[in-house]
Amino acid sequence: MNFESQKIKSFKDLNSWKEGHKLVLLVYKETETFPKTEIFGLVSQLRRASVSLTSNIAEGFSRNTYKDKLQFYAVALGSLSEMENQLLIAKDLAYISLGKSAEINDQIVIVSKLLSGLIKKTKEFVSA
Repeated sequence: MNFESQKIKSFKDLNSWKEGHKLVLLVYKETETFPKTEIFGLVSQLRRASVSLTSNIAEGFSRNTYKDKLQFYAVALGSLSEMENQLLIAKDLAYISLGKSAEINDQIVIVSKLLSGLIKKTKEFVSA
């Protein structure tokens, strides 16, 4: 495989976005089973935070300066933390099973590590 085929040309090539997208799909599927009374509560908040995660990665990728990229990636990390908190609430209210909660939390950890690596690498370019 040559170097050119490995080059990141789109936000969709970023592993943090790919894994974040998997997380969005998990959240959407799982929140379908939440009580209807939560449509404008936890369902809305979880879905918005998950979409915010991948949207900010995408928008950050398209920015021209590393400082701008870093800002969007940091917002994405904040959205991930927001999701983690909301999922804890959903689990404590028994809206989500322990097994499904563990599966989603495992995906959150994957995304967090990838996004933290992306932020770390981007910071190297900001301070250079």
